[in-house]
Amino acid sequence: MAAKTAGEPMSGKLEAEVELHCSPAKFYDVFRNTAHHMPNHSPTHIQAVQVHEGDWDCHDTVKFWIYTCEGKLEVFKERVEYDDAKRTVKLNGLEGDVMKLYKVYNVIYEFVAKEDDNGEGKQQGVAKLTIEYEKLKPDVPPPTKYMNFITLLVKEADASLVKAA
Repeated sequence: MAAKTAGEPMSGKLEAEVELHCSPAKFYDVFRNTAHHMPNHSPTHIQAVQVHEGDWDCHDTVKFWIYTCEGKLEVFKERVEYDDAKRTVKLNGLEGDVMKLYKVYNVIYEFVAKEDDNGEGKQQGVAKLTIEYEKLKPDVPPPTKYMNFITLLVKEADASLVKAA
């Protein structure tokens, strides 16, 4: 096992962007109002979403996700925050498999419209993905596998939403 360098940071941020083919407003609406349908939009990655505390569309609701990351079934309990003006969803990690590695684990999805440059009047955009994290131990790797997971989840859900339109 390779030793980690002494200067490797204990916390950080990973960022990625995914081109959306459906409307960013529609994608945000799925997270905001119908997250229980995510297993239908991304069955490869999401097996179930359940409300643990609160209501589906309330700010500060606690949700429990069952998902598959790199072929392994995992769970994630989070408290959600919404910013309707910016179409941003923030999942603040509370419990689950990922919390065995990270003291802080927050996933931020921001759905941003871009100018229509194809002349067809379609409102496309990008999903800006961010993971904020703080490791429990120095030898824990950055959550790159989870960034890959949410990138693939967004791509699969985007394709489903386009097909459903």
